[in-house]
Amino acid sequence: MESRETVRAAKVLLVAGGLLLIGIVVGFILAGGSNSSPVLQAKESVVSSGLESPFTAIAERTLPGVVSIETKRNATGSDGPYSQFEGPYGDFFRRLFPETPQQPQQQRRNIRIPSSGSGFIIDRAGYILTNNHVVRDAAEITVTLNDHRKFKARVVGTDPGTDVAVIKVVGAGDLPVVPLGDSDEIRIGDWAIAIGNALGELDGTLTVGVISAKGRTNLAIQGGAPSYQNFIQTDASINFGNSGGPLLNIRGEAIGINTAVNPSGEGIGFAIPINIASSISKQLIATGKVTRGYLGILPQELTPELADNWGIQGHGVLVGGVSSNTPASQAGFQVKDVITDFDGKAVDDVQRFRLLVAETPVNKKVAVRVLRNGKPRDLAVTLAERPPEDQVAKADNATPSTASDWLGIQVSALGSDAAGEFNLHDKTGVVITDVTEGSGADDSGLRPGDVVKEVNDIPVKDMMEYTHAVEAAKRKNPAKPVVFLIKRGDATQFVAVEPSQD
Repeated sequence: MESRETVRAAKVLLVAGGLLLIGIVVGFILAGGSNSSPVLQAKESVVSSGLESPFTAIAERTLPGVVSIETKRNATGSDGPYSQFEGPYGDFFRRLFPETPQQPQQQRRNIRIPSSGSGFIIDRAGYILTNNHVVRDAAEITVTLNDHRKFKARVVGTDPGTDVAVIKVVGAGDLPVVPLGDSDEIRIGDWAIAIGNALGELDGTLTVGVISAKGRTNLAIQGGAPSYQNFIQTDASINFGNSGGPLLNIRGEAIGINTAVNPSGEGIGFAIPINIASSISKQLIATGKVTRGYLGILPQELTPELADNWGIQGHGVLVGGVSSNTPASQAGFQVKDVITDFDGKAVDDVQRFRLLVAETPVNKKVAVRVLRNGKPRDLAVTLAERPPEDQVAKADNATPSTASDWLGIQVSALGSDAAGEFNLHDKTGVVITDVTEGSGADDSGLRPGDVVKEVNDIPVKDMMEYTHAVEAAKRKNPAKPVVFLIKRGDATQFVAVEPSQD
């Protein structure tokens, strides 16, 4: 019995072995007659399943349109060996390695200091988008394309207010461009790919991360702060030299200009939204300059404390001052108005409000909704062209002309550049910046640098409260002296100012 079962099992194994051998032979024959090896077939299977990195295709499409920018600027007697460092680390290097006093004066003159950055081509004719700080004060600009060809470039136009610049190369032929996306569509968590000339010598560097945040404002970068900020934050590595390069989405479209890395933090970089940069670049290419809308108010954040004190609910920007002979004064804006909507867009904070105004075309009539004494009111204002920044700063920081003419003084907020000139450390009040010769203020002994603490026994914490107090005094009796409590040095004193009767 056992012998029969053993014979049957042996026959089964023999048949199975024969089938296996036939299968192997057939497999070799089929493999030999195919056009690809099993390894290639496996790779194609991986690609078709979507496991290959999508960033390789982005690099292949985009790198030809990304350029390295080398600049040289004329040195001055104060330029040190580390003056060539631009971007967020520039000040750090200059502090870390100050000039040695033994350096001969003649060796520090008549030289050109090199600096590096990035850019990307936005027009086949050779227009390149980059940062203003990359080409600022450049006496010579050299652009290196991805194919290693080098060309001299000229500045088409710059906009320090947004840190955007456009340069152009000539004679390079029909150039590849980086397609532009829509930065308004990005979401936190979206892929972000940064490309640029990392560290000034590693051209074509690609780093990957995500969009970490949107709408970042009040950032002090590049040794200063651009006036109009709405930065994209990303954890894609942005290093020295990356400035001016593109920040891309997963489709390989530029959604921003890489601008800065935070030297005090890790994995935090910032980019200018491409919608802002594109609008600026079109104006620079067309006219060589940027024209912005101008309203003529001093906007101020509506803090929870102020809103609670005045019984204001909701969002908005506080009008802290209205400059005379401006669109705002002509449209009827008043101090203490709260702007809640501008041209159909909700207003939440000062930085975004300033950007909304700046991007509005000159001479456009805009509907503005304000809260006045807690009640909504609609105003219509036709924007003018924004004057030069020095004129705007003077108008924004100064009191309205009616008050300054009446009393003979001008004041500025304690946080202004003017206040910084007097090395003041006061947290409340306003600083006198100018006294009209022969005025009542001049006769009473007031002088620039005095800090106003009270007006007619009304405490003054900021520009808005000062304006309120002065206007109240004028309405009550324009011929009566106004009593100021001022601080000069460490001492305080009361001063009576005789108003002008003109």
